[in-house]
Amino acid sequence: MKKEMYLKIEKYMLSCMKDGAHDCQHIYRVLYFALDIASDYSVDKDVLIAACLLHDIGREAQFKNSEYDHAVVGADMAYKYLCEIKWIESKASHVKACISTHRYRNNNLPKSIEAKILFDADKLDVVGTVGIARTLAYKGIVSEPLYSIDETGNVLDGSGDESPSFFKEYNWKLKNVYDKFFTNRAKKIAEKSRKASIDFYESMYREVSSVHKVGINLLKNSLEL
Repeated sequence: MKKEMYLKIEKYMLSCMKDGAHDCQHIYRVLYFALDIASDYSVDKDVLIAACLLHDIGREAQFKNSEYDHAVVGADMAYKYLCEIKWIESKASHVKACISTHRYRNNNLPKSIEAKILFDADKLDVVGTVGIARTLAYKGIVSEPLYSIDETGNVLDGSGDESPSFFKEYNWKLKNVYDKFFTNRAKKIAEKSRKASIDFYESMYREVSSVHKVGINLLKNSLEL
């Protein structure tokens, strides 16, 4: 990709990013992961770079209306933008397909190697400590708690059918994403960070569970019948 074109697409991306958990640094990390993974394959780098830069531009629309899927909205936005700046329609359409299939929360799986690399690169940014930090940041943005409690006040671990929380997101996505990668390079990168994520969750669960168990008993002994 020509540098002038990269800077033009980058500028458009920067104008769209409003979410602290999906900020421009997330975009750059996804791009860098993608270029690393792509070294093992023959890819259309114009398509891959553009798809990485634009994959989350639909996030603001999803925040305003939770019924929207940012992958679908962003794919349409990217296609329209690339056509406006005179991209070949087939390449713009390819970028659209990549973005539309990058999301973890749907069954629309990526088909092209560029789409699979984007999917993997995006998921690499939810593994390890970075993934923990980004998930916590996002939960704050959407006003969801760290964990839920049962009817007796004890902390739930997030593995059951519970209200949205960080613990639930960890058990549903963060601990399971390691089995979802398409490329061997992404699997190797992710595996290096798995233990850090597990250790954080288990440590946090122990800490808050202890606070609740001890505190509930102390409170009972402090209240008069």
